[in-house]
Parts: sequence; structure tokens; C-alpha cells
Amino acid sequence: MGSAVMSIRIPPELKREMKKYDINWSEEIREFIRERIEEEEKKRVLNEVMKLVESLPGVPEGTSKRLVREDRESH
Repeated sequence: MGSAVMSIRIPPELKREMKKYDINWSEEIREFIRERIEEEEKKRVLNEVMKLVESLPGVPEGTSKRLVREDRESH
């Protein structure tokens, strides 16, 4: 499997700050991107499930939103 190259521009002062630390910034950024994609995928799936639940006959309006809220508050 190959790799794609992505470059970003950052202010010089930020680059100077980054150099102060022995951190593999490329890996940090890759991990951030992985986690962010995971978050977005979870949101997308949750929205699909909410739409499906709301479309079921006999389910009171707002049920899926209430269940999501309850789940979030339990963590």
C-alpha cells in the first residue's frame, strides 16, 4: 500500500515551538486525523440510526434524540 503526501503551512513561531519538543509530529498528526475520521463516522452512523428510529411506526417523535442524550449523560 502506498502513501499520499500532504503538506501544511504553519506560522514560523509555531514551527519554532514544535522544535522544542522531541515529538514525532507526523505521527501525531496522522493519529489525530484517524481519530477525527472515527468521530465523524460515528456521527454519520448515529444520524442514520436516528432517522431510521424516527421513521419506525409507533415510535414517539424525539425518541432517538432522547436516547442519544441519555447515553451521552451516562458516560
